Amino acid sequence: MRVIGAATLARDLGRWQPDEVRGSAGRRPGYRALADGIRLLIADGRIPLGTALPSERDLAVALELSRTTITSAYTVLREGGYLASRQGSRSTVTLPDSAAPPRPTAAPSTAVDLTCAAMSAPADRIRDAYADALRELPSYLHTAGLESLGLPVLREAVAQRYRDRGVPTTADQIMITTGAQQALVLVLALLAAPGERVLIDHPTYTNAIEAIKRTGARPIPVPLRLESKGWDLGALRSAARQTAAKLAYVVPDFHNPTGFCLDEGGRAELVRIAGDTRMTLVVDETMTDLGLDAPTPPPVARFAAGARADVVTIGSMSKAYWSGLRIGWIRADVSTVNAVLAIRSAIDLGSAVLEQVVAAELLADPDSVLPARRERLRHQRAVLVDALAEELPEWRCDPGPGGMALWVQLPEPLSTAIAATAPAHGVLLAAGPRFGLEGAFERYLRLPYAVAPDSLRSAVTGIAAAYRALGGGAGHAAELRTGVPVV
Repeated sequence: MRVIGAATLARDLGRWQPDEVRGSAGRRPGYRALADGIRLLIADGRIPLGTALPSERDLAVALELSRTTITSAYTVLREGGYLASRQGSRSTVTLPDSAAPPRPTAAPSTAVDLTCAAMSAPADRIRDAYADALRELPSYLHTAGLESLGLPVLREAVAQRYRDRGVPTTADQIMITTGAQQALVLVLALLAAPGERVLIDHPTYTNAIEAIKRTGARPIPVPLRLESKGWDLGALRSAARQTAAKLAYVVPDFHNPTGFCLDEGGRAELVRIAGDTRMTLVVDETMTDLGLDAPTPPPVARFAAGARADVVTIGSMSKAYWSGLRIGWIRADVSTVNAVLAIRSAIDLGSAVLEQVVAAELLADPDSVLPARRERLRHQRAVLVDALAEELPEWRCDPGPGGMALWVQLPEPLSTAIAATAPAHGVLLAAGPRFGLEGAFERYLRLPYAVAPDSLRSAVTGIAAAYRALGGGAGHAAELRTGVPVV
């Protein structure tokens, strides 16, 4: 049985204070204020169902309250159906029948999947590229087909891509990988020792968080300035110095999940911070080609020359072209690429030849794909923004200048509960806490606009229904504050 510790519960309750301490007009006893705070954590999924609460004695010490106050709060929760108790056992979290969200065994087959920020293929162009690649394939059949660094033609195409953006690069500085996720795993295997601290944007890409944790490293969050759509580079510098982190993972190009973009001056400062603190930057450029409102600034690696900073860049075909290609890459100095090569043999021996040839064909003529992809995303973003304004006007979103998702702020911390309820209404969602640490971002949802307009409208209708099913809105907020159902 999972048990939440008293210190953890005290932290998650945040700045709760009973009204009798604050001196407000509508006073609640301290025990009821505490019960309401715990009920809110249960409702938004911060305390999972079936979790045992800390003992009354331990929580009293952690909150500096009397044990009588804790006992009374637990009694209120128990009477409301939020705690289940058995003689001799801890009280465990549950939900009253009236508050329990629907629990479908599976989402409908027609459910709109908004868990993945990825577009369908540009079918005609992909078919043409595969046809061209098949004509070229015989020239590779006399080889074993194992190129651990990648086919020379694709490595040169990726290197040219960097040269075109102002970063001198040779093919020897490029390794082709099976997608950007493998690229990140390989880089972490080389650079992140168990226990090593890795600075991350907060929020950030959920699979990057998991990759860092699986190496045994410790992700250290550096919050983004959500109100000003930017990075707090001063906080990043402080975190690097205070934690002695040797590695930072950043997504400066149309950041996932917020869509923010770090400007040119910020990139230069980011590199200076890395040089001053002797910290390697792992820069995720998977969204680089998806600038919808403005051109993408120069790569972070462009500012590394003379800055005594090591920059390792990860890129991919997945977001702008098609995830089904499974082609990514690493750009680094030659010694780093060779060190990653020594690690790769324990994972695989190279990426598929045909897909590499297809990728080289596509990169040779990016204008045959990218302008139409950007225009499609602009239209779908507008559809999603309009649908949210119509059906959920109290929700807030401030789109970044690119990418393929909105980072939407909710009026109440119900992200996990909405994600759990939404499949019953035909939508699959990734809750906000998946993009952060320690249960953060319960007031946020990532909503990709990578699917067709009709699907986006249907998804928003389903999300609104899920929100209403949870009592979302002013009435629900009042119920959580008072403990009295609002009808």
